[in-house]
Amino acid sequence: MDTEKVRQAYTSVAELYISLFGTVQQVDADDLAFIGRHLAGRPGTVLDLGCGPGHLTGYLCSLGVDAAGIDMVPDFIAHARAAHPGVEFQLGSIERLGVANGSVDGILAWYSLIHLPPQDLDRVLAEFRRAMVRGGGLVLGLFDADEVGAFDHKVVTAYRWPVDEISERLVRAGFQEVERLQRPSDGNHRPHAAIAAIAVV
Repeated sequence: MDTEKVRQAYTSVAELYISLFGTVQQVDADDLAFIGRHLAGRPGTVLDLGCGPGHLTGYLCSLGVDAAGIDMVPDFIAHARAAHPGVEFQLGSIERLGVANGSVDGILAWYSLIHLPPQDLDRVLAEFRRAMVRGGGLVLGLFDADEVGAFDHKVVTAYRWPVDEISERLVRAGFQEVERLQRPSDGNHRPHAAIAAIAVV
């Protein structure tokens, strides 16, 4: 992934992005329930990777989760810290988490992998698995499609994925799918998918 290009693209629209997507009220209730179902009750740290404005990190904390947010965009981190005092947020990369092996109990990557070129996905999933305890939970949000393909996202080029292929990639990385959620296009939003998995290998 061209990290600097993605960072600059989101920085240029950070204020608008925060206004459109920066609260849990702007998240579909089914998605919030899905996230909570698989990450609430975790005994250790849960990382919200690509946390953006920090609303989902804050949501996890409201459920009693020891959640911390990581994002590459300084404007997002500044907003998240102001909006969610007492919650940990830091600048960082989804590609190199900078944590010890087996040190986190869960990962939320909600639309955080959409800008990864397909050839980079396996490496990033392997990094997630490296960081996670056995039995840890992973929740991904993504754009759904019948085949892998790039499209002109409003911020910067993004990729759609078939959920079955994501599930296969997760198996290769040491995870096992436990639930998926798919929602077709409603005319205003692209087809959506969420997948939850457990670290098993």
